Amino acid sequence: MRPLKPHFALTPYYCILLLLATVVMCACEGTDASRHEKNEDFFPEEHVPYKRPATLIEALENPSSRWVDSVFNSLTPEQRIAQLMIVEAFSDKGPKYEADVMRLIQKYQVGGIIFFQGGPVRQAKLTNKYQAAAKVPLLIAMDAETGVGMRLDSTVQYPFQQMLGAIEDNGLIYQMGAEVAEEFKRLGMHVNFAPVADINNNQANPIIGYRAFGEDRLDVTAKCMAYMQGMQDNGILATAKHFPGHGDTDVDSHNDLPVIPYSRHRLDSLELYPFKELIKYGIGSIMVAHMHIPKLDSSRHLPSTLSKPIVTGLLKDHLKFTGLIFTDAMVMKGVTKYFEPGEAEVRALMAGNDILERLVSVPKAIKAIQAAIARGDLSQEEIDLKCRRVLAAKQWLGLHTYKPISFHNLYQDLNPPISDSTNRILAEASITMLQNERIVPLRKRRIKRIATVSVGARRTTVFQHEADKYGRTKDFIISRKATEKEVAKLKKQLRKYDVVLLSLYGPSMRPSNNMGYSDAAKDLVRDLAMRKKTVTILFDNAYAINQFPGIEKSQALIVAYQPLYHAQQAAAKIVFGKLPALGRLPVTVNSEYRYGDGIRKGKALLARY
Repeated sequence: MRPLKPHFALTPYYCILLLLATVVMCACEGTDASRHEKNEDFFPEEHVPYKRPATLIEALENPSSRWVDSVFNSLTPEQRIAQLMIVEAFSDKGPKYEADVMRLIQKYQVGGIIFFQGGPVRQAKLTNKYQAAAKVPLLIAMDAETGVGMRLDSTVQYPFQQMLGAIEDNGLIYQMGAEVAEEFKRLGMHVNFAPVADINNNQANPIIGYRAFGEDRLDVTAKCMAYMQGMQDNGILATAKHFPGHGDTDVDSHNDLPVIPYSRHRLDSLELYPFKELIKYGIGSIMVAHMHIPKLDSSRHLPSTLSKPIVTGLLKDHLKFTGLIFTDAMVMKGVTKYFEPGEAEVRALMAGNDILERLVSVPKAIKAIQAAIARGDLSQEEIDLKCRRVLAAKQWLGLHTYKPISFHNLYQDLNPPISDSTNRILAEASITMLQNERIVPLRKRRIKRIATVSVGARRTTVFQHEADKYGRTKDFIISRKATEKEVAKLKKQLRKYDVVLLSLYGPSMRPSNNMGYSDAAKDLVRDLAMRKKTVTILFDNAYAINQFPGIEKSQALIVAYQPLYHAQQAAAKIVFGKLPALGRLPVTVNSEYRYGDGIRKGKALLARY
């Protein structure tokens, strides 16, 4: 029997065909494999992890990634414009206001929100609601120079920068910045419009003053650096403001357009110095102020925010800043006084800003920008690049993996024990003793009767309670608006006391430019200061010393900067020798009290009992 034949014989012809087929198949497989490797559509985002650059500056060098490209391509030209806008939001204005904000998000797809006053739970709920409605995750910002407690109830408030300017150890300011960053992250926020990098060398400045670290450019720079690094090392974008320097003006740009008359040389050597150094060390964003600076741009009534020579020429080209550039609020009179809504936003983008903050009208701004593109004043390519930069910043800040805010332990997380410790340490390091004629520390064995007088308080103060622990004190309270009759009555009561601890309070927890004392109350301060033994403690703006003629006659004068709980405790402890006075004056108040003044000891002057 012959063996069965195969279905086909492997003749030379078939061998050649098989070989060719194999080659073709391999070639096809090779082509498919190559296409598979090069076509990223085969790789979902979760299979291509985002490698987060070390700094935002690096992230913005090439604002392109899978996520950025994908989101950008999904946006219409109008939505790309809207991504350059941050609108304001409050969590204490009710449903109608919230619906208006929601309308801007849903209709225009604005790029972000800046939150102001409200409460933490209400804000968290709104954030989740607004984020859920946004096509692109929102950049959430806050102007929180002293932490979220500057805007929200039931949260921690740290000192303003003037008080921090009195501290020598900048590591404490770094720690505060790190804690502020944790607060921001817990509330789903990404950008803090801080630190204030202005050098306040004008006592009449109505808007910076106590918000600045002081008048010395090196101190201001070092403290800004510490605050910035504390936030950015912990994932929150810091914003240096108000470029190119708002410290030497007597006009508030919220109400008018300040004019800065100084030369480029002066600006380079003083106002610009902190910004130059912060840029060197990686500040992620800068806010441009509304100021007219004729020596940099002589265009009539032109705010710096709308000036191409200032924003592009000075900040971007000369100082080589490549981070995000925010305008100051576009609702401020510093810009709206001379420029209509829409025109102002067009000019701001033409000047070189990336992000427009707090607009008068989003629809008017969008229409004006579209018209500017049609005219050729702006190009779509410029808008597209700015949009990509904003999206790259959002990805760097983690918005490509956005998660809603959890409400579990929210209050506890926003009021951690470490924040109380930090506030205590900051206060103890900042209290400044300007004069002491051998009265502090008070010695109980030499003094039998001590009176504490709190001017401007409504009830017994923390300082008075703390002083009661160390000496037998009698507490008195009198209004800032006291009448001559009330003052006369108190002066009569104080005659039998050996020492008066006179504490001066302003109208609120925030330092004030004008403490609002009546003439009679000022006379009380002067008369008590001239007594043989009066220790005066100012719990307000250091510049407020000048509101009290004769205060320099006090046997001891202490500046505590703010009536914060720990500042009042620390001041009492210093008076009774339980703590040393470590602070130094961050500004020159007058010829008597100058920058750097402060009577300090390396250890507590322990009183002998």
